[in-house]
Amino acid sequence: MVVKIIEIVGVSTKNFEDAIQSGVSRASKTVKNINGVDVIGQTAKVHEGKITEFHVDMKLAFVVED
Repeated sequence: MVVKIIEIVGVSTKNFEDAIQSGVSRASKTVKNINGVDVIGQTAKVHEGKITEFHVDMKLAFVVED
């Protein structure tokens, strides 16, 4: 078995957890066999004193098919 790792950024206007889920959901449309996620960082955009976007940097692991 071979596992490949890619790095993506999930974005949400709700919260960090939603940013993770939306990133994984979107990636799974084109990447098959995702079996792990490693959150490596979180940032947010602020506008007029309020958080407007949540960004999560993450690595996704998936099994490479033969």
